Amino acid sequence: MRHPFLTRAVLYFLVGIAFIYFGVQSKESTVWNSVTLIFAAVSALCFFVSFKMIGYHNKLRKKK
Repeated sequence: MRHPFLTRAVLYFLVGIAFIYFGVQSKESTVWNSVTLIFAAVSALCFFVSFKMIGYHNKLRKKK
């Protein structure tokens, strides 16, 4: 069974928050190391997908 878009959006948002947390925890002497940047990029993608799913959910809800 497929999960609703809103549920998946919330999960992606929570994963994005987790990646931000891991990125902050992994910083060493500077923020500009590769691990922190990878965590930031993945969290940005998770937030982007989350907001797109919320928009699609609202679009489907308005159609009905």
